[in-house]
Amino acid sequence: MSKTRITKTTAEWRLINWRKLERRVYKLQKRIYRASQRSDIKALHKLQKMLMKSWSARALAVRRVTQDNKGKKTAGVDGLKSLTPKQRLDLVSKLHLGTKASPTRRVWIEKPGRDEKRPLGIPTMKDRTLQALVKLALEPEWEARFEPNSYGFRPGRSCHDAVSAIFDSIRYKAKYVLDADIAKCFDRINQEKLLLKLNTFPTMRRQIKSWLKSGVMDGKELFPTFEGTPQGGVISPLLANIALHGMEQRIKEYVGSLKYLDKNKKNRQNSVSLIRYADDFVILHKDITVVQECQAITDDWLKDMGLELKPSKTRLAHTLNQVENENPGFDFLGFNIRQFPVGKYHSGKNTQRQLLGFKTIITPSKEKVKVHYDKIAKTISNHKSAPQYALIKHLNPIIRGWSNYYATVVSKVTYAELDKLMYYKLRAWAKRRHHNKTMGYLVKKYWQTIGDANWVFATMKEGTNPLRLLKHADTPIVRHVKVKGESSPYDGNLVYWSKRKGESPELPTKVAILLKRQKGKCAICGLHFREEDVMEVDHRIPKSKGGKDSYDNLELLHRHCHDTKTASDGSLGIKYGWNSAEPKPPRKLEKVEGKWAMRCV
Repeated sequence: MSKTRITKTTAEWRLINWRKLERRVYKLQKRIYRASQRSDIKALHKLQKMLMKSWSARALAVRRVTQDNKGKKTAGVDGLKSLTPKQRLDLVSKLHLGTKASPTRRVWIEKPGRDEKRPLGIPTMKDRTLQALVKLALEPEWEARFEPNSYGFRPGRSCHDAVSAIFDSIRYKAKYVLDADIAKCFDRINQEKLLLKLNTFPTMRRQIKSWLKSGVMDGKELFPTFEGTPQGGVISPLLANIALHGMEQRIKEYVGSLKYLDKNKKNRQNSVSLIRYADDFVILHKDITVVQECQAITDDWLKDMGLELKPSKTRLAHTLNQVENENPGFDFLGFNIRQFPVGKYHSGKNTQRQLLGFKTIITPSKEKVKVHYDKIAKTISNHKSAPQYALIKHLNPIIRGWSNYYATVVSKVTYAELDKLMYYKLRAWAKRRHHNKTMGYLVKKYWQTIGDANWVFATMKEGTNPLRLLKHADTPIVRHVKVKGESSPYDGNLVYWSKRKGESPELPTKVAILLKRQKGKCAICGLHFREEDVMEVDHRIPKSKGGKDSYDNLELLHRHCHDTKTASDGSLGIKYGWNSAEPKPPRKLEKVEGKWAMRCV
């Protein structure tokens, strides 16, 4: 009897018309966005309550946390993870505001390239899904209010947009820059000030306050939380952005009051730029006194939210010239941004075609290049005894991801240098494996000529395609187009946002090609891919049924659509030994192809 109930519930979850639910929720989110734009608070709160009470929004929140999210198997203090379809449906019916929050589970993760660790607070599965539901209602409201030069943790915006905004600010004029970082931003936010700034209806306010005050369980010890919002929560990045909202406006108000800069108030306000990505920001202006005053004003503004600047990561510099022993330029989000004096043949020009005498160059920062090279060297060192194909399979994702991230700036010289250093490491790897062989033997064994490319580190087996190591320099440089001013994914222009998603520099080539071919839509449900959607590449004819790994047989799907399709096309059943048209035989847990899986007995 229990087996029948589980099978029925599983079918119910898989047969949900997600397309209908997505459209219904997005329609409400657009109305919330427009109500916020016109400052209609009564209509705004009414629509938010309507959304959070709807079964569609609650089901979507559960799906995103328990099925789409990469951290779906991370447990909170209750130890609950990997929910079954029946448990998902039960959770949908239990979601409502006013629920008492459970403490978060403390997890420490290493910061890349540093010795220090970052504390994460992992909420329980129920709290995470309720936070996802609240985020569905809150995010459209604040997307209509957020400042145009805020880029971190916002849908449709990335660090590449922030770097493009800096380039636009300094491309025609050298400026002084305050490069600043907020110390322990998530951990020190004044909770009362944050709740006051939220200015939401009482039930929502009490629920968010409950999450903020829930405490942290580190091991078996419970610590109270009097300040901050825990990193690791679904809603925490949004709350941090809300806490920092208004900083850019305060700076522009101050510079707008300095009448000696310009007669026109709008010109005075436009002369200063504050560009923020989460808790990192820069202030740019041509006058050093203005930048110094902006630093003092920012300090005071942050103190009101219980925050302060981090002295070790705050510096005053100039984009072109040296300032008080500070080298020209600055690092921001892993990029080095600097201007170089040049002659008339290499100089940039302003809008009146006049020579500037300098050129703005953005490159990968030296620190990030070193961290990346150390990671490659460590991977090669850890695979001294592994076969060549295993080493290549571990190195390729590292090279591809890093190269794609920096493919929007001047990176060719850096790429070539990294490829040269990587060659030396690979040559040492080959010599260690065959210490009594000549270099000619090693070259013939491990380096191939493929097409027009020589010295390709690749496997060569008869009857198979070679598995080749990617080179950084093979990544094409493509300039990134900054997001339009105050545009938002909730403004209804889905064609614009799906096109931008396909042009993201961090998107794998295969995914970008399929996204363009499918015009930004999922091949199963037909909905446009949105910023928070998880996309997966699927074989139309499963490989287990003879399908090829070619573009004609590939399609791009939502993760939940992929789950449904894989369960229905029989590919899992054939792989593990049963026919999906027949009842599944008894199974037991075994190791299959190096991974634990349920296998027929």
